[in-house]
Amino acid sequence: MKIKVGAAALLVSLVLTSLSGCAMTDAKDSDSPPFAGISTTSQATDATEKVSSELFDLIGLKGKATEPGPGVLECAGKDPEKFFTTFHSWTFTPASGRLDGVMERLKEELPKHGWKVVDFGPDTSKNKNLRITADNDAKKHSVKITHWAKENPPQLNMMVVSGCYQVPDGEKVQ
Repeated sequence: MKIKVGAAALLVSLVLTSLSGCAMTDAKDSDSPPFAGISTTSQATDATEKVSSELFDLIGLKGKATEPGPGVLECAGKDPEKFFTTFHSWTFTPASGRLDGVMERLKEELPKHGWKVVDFGPDTSKNKNLRITADNDAKKHSVKITHWAKENPPQLNMMVVSGCYQVPDGEKVQ
């Protein structure tokens, strides 16, 4: 798997900064993502894709998600050959064309599945899109869910990011 850079790197760095709630930060450096463990990039992206799949199921509606898979980026301030983070950005479009009450339901359901909601409310856009930011300490992932209610049809945008992984000894980030 290749490291994806450019606009995605900027987006993920902004999301990592905004997603790190109280529990998803290391005590030593609150601006960096938590240590997620030792893993190959392939295993870590598989884990992030699994988290996204679980979130898809929590939406509780029939619909379609965009296809792009997870990506890999550097962990800020760490050796880019040894440390990395994963991300998965995707959009959900409901089959019914409606997302009424889905954000409130997610706010209630996420904590039942190990997520701590750290932010809930309108964003700063002119549309005042409703968003949820949640951390899962056990899975070392965070998610930002934004309800684009004014889209036709309405959609949910999901940005899932992991903590910072380290590759096993003798390996490099792929």
